[in-house]
Amino acid sequence: MTEPATLRVGGTTVARYDDGDGLDPQLVPRPHLHPVRTLDGITVTDACPADHRWHLGVSVAIQDVDRTNFWGGRTYVRDRGYQWLDDHGRVVRGAWLERTPDRLEERLDWVGRDGSVLLAEHRVLRASAAPVPGAWRLDLAFTLRNVTGRPIELGSPATNGRDRAGYGGLFWRLPAHDGSLGVFTADASGEEAVHGTVSGWIAATAADPDGREWSVVIEHGDGPSARDPWFVRVAGYPGIGASLAWATPVSLGPGGELRRAFGAVIVNARAVDTSQVELWLRRARL
Repeated sequence: MTEPATLRVGGTTVARYDDGDGLDPQLVPRPHLHPVRTLDGITVTDACPADHRWHLGVSVAIQDVDRTNFWGGRTYVRDRGYQWLDDHGRVVRGAWLERTPDRLEERLDWVGRDGSVLLAEHRVLRASAAPVPGAWRLDLAFTLRNVTGRPIELGSPATNGRDRAGYGGLFWRLPAHDGSLGVFTADASGEEAVHGTVSGWIAATAADPDGREWSVVIEHGDGPSARDPWFVRVAGYPGIGASLAWATPVSLGPGGELRRAFGAVIVNARAVDTSQVELWLRRARL
């Protein structure tokens, strides 16, 4: 394992970027951000939790890439349910393109179980100050390119038969909290109402076990990303994400590319309503 990179805002380290090397192959070793913290040091991610050990902070993960599992854990098989299969890939760093205190840019390879590269990825992460009290902004963009020389599909448990389980793409595993986790968008509130909807942003807010309040607000960064539904879990475990293949697979021809971009505002406060969240977002874009 190489020394993790970090992201800093001013003199404060706000995120640690681990390459995932050394993790169990069934967890799909991959670069991920953990811990991500507020400016006051509240951790707003979790990694390798007991309920889903393959959840790795903030990461890009897809359960079905040409029948290779790049999510981790069991694979959903149509008419059979979740199965432990020998189908796990890994995402490995090809090279750093830029590594500064507030910006990380890299080339990554999505490697199948047979050692072949299925996808080449270009990823950029940036941390910046936000003119919101107790807040900073994280921008994350990634481009996936099919390098196999043949058409491939990106899928999810939903595309393989599990209704409303279209997870895969950007995923943010949220931390342990005081039991009051709230999730809402501009149009809906609560796990059932928000899950699977399309909206410009999603907010998650709670307090840690010590009572310190936090919020994470994620917004789409471009047009293609804005078409992806939000994936939400509250009752079973805390997590939010944007679904690349909510109901149908995404096809990539040879050399075909797919790009997604997101911005997140991380705040030392509880988001109370839509108007407050939208004010945070407007100011953080300045």
